[in-house]
Amino acid sequence: MATDQRTVDSIMDRLIDIPDASARKMFGEYAIFCSGRMVALVCNDELYLKKTDAGKALVGDVPEKAPYAGAKPCFHISGEHWDRREWMRDIFVASAAELPLPKKKTKPAR
Repeated sequence: MATDQRTVDSIMDRLIDIPDASARKMFGEYAIFCSGRMVALVCNDELYLKKTDAGKALVGDVPEKAPYAGAKPCFHISGEHWDRREWMRDIFVASAAELPLPKKKTKPAR
C-alpha cells in the first residue's frame, strides 16, 4: 500500500517552521529532508524518523520499527504525535544536525 499524498502534506504542514524541509516521492513512498539530509520516511501512511542520539533524547518513549522489510529500525512517530508542532520541529532539526550530508555523486570518467 503506497502512502497517500494527503498524509505527506499533513506531516509537512507540521514542519512549516523548518524553512528547508521538503518531501520527495521515492518508490511509491516518501522521504523527508531537512538541511539536505534525509531525516525520515513516510511508508504506508506512517512516519519513521531515522535513529540518532539527539532524536532519542527528544522523542521519549516511542517504539522502534522498520519502515519496510529489510530496513533498519527507525523511531515510529504515530499520528497522535503529529499535532505537537514544536516537538516535531525539534526532533527533525536535532536529527538533521546529527546526520551526515549525502555523498556527492561523481560522474564516471570517460
